Amino acid sequence: MNPVTSKKESSSDYLERAFEGAFSSSDFSSGCRLSAFFQIEKGGGISGFNEAASLRLDSKAYWKQQVKKAVESSSKFFLETQNPEGYWWAELESNVTITAEYIMLLHLLEISEPEKERSMVKYLLHEQTSNGSWGLCYGDGGDISTTIEAYFALKLAGEDPDSEPLRRARGFILSKGGIESARVFTKIWLALFSQYDWDNVPSMPVELVLLPSHFYFSIYEFSSWARGTVVPLSIVLAIRPRYKLPDSKAVPELYVKKAGSGSKRFPSMTHKLFYLFDRVAKAFERHPIPSLRNRAVQAAETWILEHQEETGDWGGIQPPMVYSILALHYMGYTLDHPVIEKGLEALEGFCLEDEHGLRMQSCISPVWDTALTGLALVEAGISPEHPALVKATQWLLDKQIKKGGDWQVKNCCPPGGWAFEFVNNHYPDVDDSAVVLTTLHRMGTNQCGGLECGKSMGMEWCLSMQSSCGGWAAFDRDNTMTILNRIPFADTEAMVDYPTADVSGRVLETMGYYGYDRSDRRAKRGIKFIKDLQEPDGAWWGRWGVNYIYGTWSVLRGLISIGEDPKAPYIQAAVRWLKEHQNPDGGWGETCESYRYPQLRGKGASTPSQTAWALMGLLACGEEHSPEVRKGVQYLVETQKADGTWDEKYFTGTGFPNHFYIRYRNYCNCFPLMALGQYRRKLQEE
Repeated sequence: MNPVTSKKESSSDYLERAFEGAFSSSDFSSGCRLSAFFQIEKGGGISGFNEAASLRLDSKAYWKQQVKKAVESSSKFFLETQNPEGYWWAELESNVTITAEYIMLLHLLEISEPEKERSMVKYLLHEQTSNGSWGLCYGDGGDISTTIEAYFALKLAGEDPDSEPLRRARGFILSKGGIESARVFTKIWLALFSQYDWDNVPSMPVELVLLPSHFYFSIYEFSSWARGTVVPLSIVLAIRPRYKLPDSKAVPELYVKKAGSGSKRFPSMTHKLFYLFDRVAKAFERHPIPSLRNRAVQAAETWILEHQEETGDWGGIQPPMVYSILALHYMGYTLDHPVIEKGLEALEGFCLEDEHGLRMQSCISPVWDTALTGLALVEAGISPEHPALVKATQWLLDKQIKKGGDWQVKNCCPPGGWAFEFVNNHYPDVDDSAVVLTTLHRMGTNQCGGLECGKSMGMEWCLSMQSSCGGWAAFDRDNTMTILNRIPFADTEAMVDYPTADVSGRVLETMGYYGYDRSDRRAKRGIKFIKDLQEPDGAWWGRWGVNYIYGTWSVLRGLISIGEDPKAPYIQAAVRWLKEHQNPDGGWGETCESYRYPQLRGKGASTPSQTAWALMGLLACGEEHSPEVRKGVQYLVETQKADGTWDEKYFTGTGFPNHFYIRYRNYCNCFPLMALGQYRRKLQEE
């Protein structure tokens, strides 16, 4: 029977099978074989088939043509989606607690809007998984604290506890131990509504704010995000408000009755000592020294007011914003007070709404998105003189922070960095600043006002943020008191901002672009810091991206840029690790669970962003002709959609390992374009 006319095999199936046979020669099967079916699906039709057949005569030309098309399609998407002001900004998706807590906040302030609330309820219900839970990230099987907060928010909003979604959620919660198994912050929210005993919430004495900055347990030993949360929350914990709920909205059904209490177990002796300290602090909370308590509350209030941006933000992230509003509310600030009004407006600016309902982002990332997208477009071959990149460059320069912040407690250097958000003048960060500086370097021919001055200020600031150990952290220098992660309040283990390999690699990469080499004393210390953190199998742990793929990519780019030999054994160990963890489909992927279970490092379903990271790590080390790189490029080319974008359902960004993950909607597009652009340039240089 003629296969073309067979009812069991479509014409496109036949063409694909025929083309696969024709393209089975060794030069193509080593990583760059593409089917005619792919050409047809992309819209080429029979002409696409003929074009592919013609190009097959020269597989190298064919391969370059496919990469060129992918790069142009992705570039077109970005050029068409740039904001008129010059920036790019995509959604930063986390978990549903951010929206659930917004519902709770509005109820505590008694300003809930029925229409807005219905839209948030719609979103929460849409995000519920088949087992009744809500998770920290896609496919994680559910998280008890996240599920409790979603359940409680839905009940506050009037959902029937006997409804099928809430019944399933309740079953999941009880199967995981109920409210007592939840994280500290979930218990605090429940305590605010009189659903949990304040005496069982770990202490955070407001008197801490009175300690000098050089004191051992000063608030400046906490990370920037932690102190922005702890200061206002310490006021709330001192006041211990109790909102009275009607019985219909209470959640006693989420408690698991236990036969016996048993003895409390601690992960370490340090945890036990801190627990005993917490018991002492509890006694002090019940019987404070009035004059000291009043002075501390006033100092904390002043700190909060001084740290609010003109736009109403605190720290550019949801927790400090929510808890600052609550603290001031409980101190008597009215809803029409300018500070509260601006704060609520800032929270509303974090909200997005579509057919799935209204949701709140934990943060917004325009500076990060713009710097990465601008860099990707330059890698793709777009001229720095293109109007879109000229506007982006000027927008980034205008966002440079030229005023001081908390980071100056341990670093007296003048300002010059960049933050993550539209406005966050108190907290520039090294990671953003390094990427912005790299982008500005690539825009070097741009005729933007203040470009050279901005680059010089930014580079000096980044270098000044190097910690004593030789590495760089995100927001602070020498913020390394990791023992704070063991206090009872810190069950998310995110109280400090210690130097990491990924941020340090980013700074070394930028230093290389700005003319520094491995002989520089700061570079020497940075290289040693990174080498000391390398895992036995060659990989590096990633703090701000999932996980070892992200860390290894960031480090390799930095080491090669600063002048390390790509043939050095320790670098080749990392190259081998990347190659060994490529998936059969040609891509790379890694589950968020690799933070909890290191044996899962480099393992997971392929994603566009993680594939791009692995490719860029390999390309930095001269592996452009390796079969692994060709297969990885093929994966990106074949998974690209007709509009030039990629799909990515897995979370590949990290907020707090094991506790908070992020799906940057821009990652699945900007990083593949960056990788394909770098690969294409390598081919053109031959």
